[in-house]
Amino acid sequence: MTERSHVKLLIIGSGPAGYTAAVYASRAMLEPMLIQGMQPGGQLTITTEVENWPGETEIQGPELMVKMEAHALAMGAEVVTDMVTRLDLSSRPFTAECDSGRVVRADAVILATGAQARWLGLPSEEKFKGFGVSACATCDGFFYRNREVIVIGGGNTAVEEALFLTKFASKVTLVHRRDSLRAEKILQNRLLNHPKVEVIWNHELSEVSGAETPMGVTGAVLRNLLDGTTRQVPADGIFVAIGHAPANELVKDQLELHNGGYVKVEPGSTRTSIPGVFAAGDLTDHVYRQAITSAGMGCMAALDAEHFLAAQDGVETVPEQLVASIA
Repeated sequence: MTERSHVKLLIIGSGPAGYTAAVYASRAMLEPMLIQGMQPGGQLTITTEVENWPGETEIQGPELMVKMEAHALAMGAEVVTDMVTRLDLSSRPFTAECDSGRVVRADAVILATGAQARWLGLPSEEKFKGFGVSACATCDGFFYRNREVIVIGGGNTAVEEALFLTKFASKVTLVHRRDSLRAEKILQNRLLNHPKVEVIWNHELSEVSGAETPMGVTGAVLRNLLDGTTRQVPADGIFVAIGHAPANELVKDQLELHNGGYVKVEPGSTRTSIPGVFAAGDLTDHVYRQAITSAGMGCMAALDAEHFLAAQDGVETVPEQLVASIA
């Protein structure tokens, strides 16, 4: 039997933005429901050391997300393990249909679905996904103990993945399209001074080489972007770490997007192109994309939602009063 419910505020997504929104909305007595999605905890659950979360010199990503979930629950949020498969924003109350058959109607919605790993789009990459090609070193690094691996990319994601893989692999080769890295300087220094790491500059992955029986990666064909020549580099695994794309599947045909698919919000707010629908975190942030900024946007979304719902009920509020009410 289909489970149906009606809530004031529905939060979709369970990363720093979603859980922070749940904490603030609960303290505002909005009795929010948070639906965790396919990856409860978001991208931080596949991150190891987090060194830039205020108050924590170092904390494991999964541990941080466990704490945030516990905080939301302690404040009174209803946290549901399910995944929204369809979201109708054509009229209020909005309607969310879940994988389990659950149907939720909500007076306001906060979207905090985050982002998903980007892929290169190579046929050989697709062929060997799960058979030596991965986008998650934390998930799969253990399988490459004393083996050689390649990481594709040059930003924070790629450098963090490469450094993590040095714990297991005998050699890590980082392949980058440019002649310098885009990662934070402290991460660059760690990578470039690591004895297990080799960097191949000005190259891109042209093809994944592999065997059919058993299915598995044996190396990579790299193309030199300066002269067009190619070279074969042996490897047992290839990790694609070229960033993430906003997870906008639920709303891409309903909300205004920009900058390659990010949900557009009004400057200085989390309000989207549909009144009563708010967006926070990596789904809307194409500039900073940090856990702490996502959490800040989750706070903003909860405040914006409280203000919106109060206005619908005919209650006069101003942002300063809202802040004071939950401080």
